Amino acid sequence: MRNKVIQAIAFLGSAALVVGCQTKAKESENPVTEAAAPVLETFAPKKEILSTELRMPAEITGFQQVDIYAKVSSYVKELKADIGTEVKKGQLLLVLEAPELSAQLAAAQSRLKSQEAVYTASKSTYNRLFETSKVEGTVSRNDLEVAEARKNSDFAQYQAAKAAYSEIQTLLGYLQIRAPFDGVVTTRNVNHGAYVGPAGKGSEQPLMTIQQQNKLRLSVYVPEQYSGYLKNGAALKFTVKSLPGQDFSATIARMSGALDSRLRSERVEMDVINTGNKLLPGMVAEVQLPLTAKDSTYVVPKSAVVTSSEGTFVVSVKDHKTSRLPVQKGRILEDKIEVFGAITPDILLIKQATEEIQDGTPVK
Repeated sequence: MRNKVIQAIAFLGSAALVVGCQTKAKESENPVTEAAAPVLETFAPKKEILSTELRMPAEITGFQQVDIYAKVSSYVKELKADIGTEVKKGQLLLVLEAPELSAQLAAAQSRLKSQEAVYTASKSTYNRLFETSKVEGTVSRNDLEVAEARKNSDFAQYQAAKAAYSEIQTLLGYLQIRAPFDGVVTTRNVNHGAYVGPAGKGSEQPLMTIQQQNKLRLSVYVPEQYSGYLKNGAALKFTVKSLPGQDFSATIARMSGALDSRLRSERVEMDVINTGNKLLPGMVAEVQLPLTAKDSTYVVPKSAVVTSSEGTFVVSVKDHKTSRLPVQKGRILEDKIEVFGAITPDILLIKQATEEIQDGTPVK
C-alpha cells in the first residue's frame, strides 16, 4: 500500500513538471511574436509646383509726406489751413510776416534805382565821346577808354544792385507757404503770432505736415528665404484690423533689391489706391504674399523628414536596405514639405521615418 502511494505521488510530480515546461515554452513563444519588426511604408517622391502664401505685418504710409518749415525768421500772420484740411498743389497754407524784410526791400530798391541812374549817365557820356571820336583829333583815345571803363564798372554795380533786390524779393516770397502737392494737413504746430525760423526755438517742430492720402504706400519686410518668390507687378491682398471683413488689393511696385543688414529682409513696397479714403496713413496691415515656385520641386509628407543633431535627412530604400539622404527643407504646406537634395524619382522613401532607422537596416 505504501509503495502505491509513493508511485502516485511520483506520477503527479512528473505531470506537473511536464505542464510547467509546456507553459514556459508557450510564454517564450509570445515575445517573439510581439517583437516582430514593423512594416515600413514606402513611397516614390514626386515633383509639384507648390503654391503657398505668407502673412506678414506691413505699414501703411502716405505716398508722399512732407514737413513744412519756415525759410526765414518771421511771425505767423495768417493760417489758411488746419488739421484735416484737404489742400491742392499751390494752395496758400500760411502767411508769415517779417517787417525787416520789407525795409530791406525798400533799401535794395533805392540802391537799384541809384545804380541804374549812374549807369545810364556813364553810358550816355561814353556814347557821346564815341560819336565825337569819329572825327579825328577831337577826343583822345585815353579819354575814350576811361569813359568805357567807367561805363562797364557802373553796369556791374547796377547788375549787383539788381541781384540784391531780386534776392530780397525771393525771401519775401518765402513768407507765403504753399502746398507742394495735393494732400491732407495732418499736423499743425503753430498759431497766430508764433515765431518761426530756420534756426533756434522757432524751428524745433514743423509748421505743418502734409500727406498724400488718395494714393498710399504699403511697406513690408520679406524674410530672405521668401524674397525670391516675389516680383514687380504681382497682385496681392491685405487687411487691416480697424476694418474687419474687408479685403484690399495692392500691386508690388518697388523692391529694394538688397537685404536689410539688421533684419536680413528685403523691403517691398506696394502702391494702394485709397478709394473713399477708407485707409489712413499709420495703419498696420496684414499682407498675404503669394509664394508660387517658378519650377516644380520635390514635395514629401512631413513624417518623411527627420531633423536631428546629425542634420536633416530622409530615409531611402534600395536593395531592401535603408540609407539616409541629407536634404534641405523649403516651404511647409499643411502636412507636406518642400525638400531639396539628391532625390531622384526612381528611389523609394520611408513615409514614417525616425532617427532610430540607421543606414543598412534590412527592410522587407
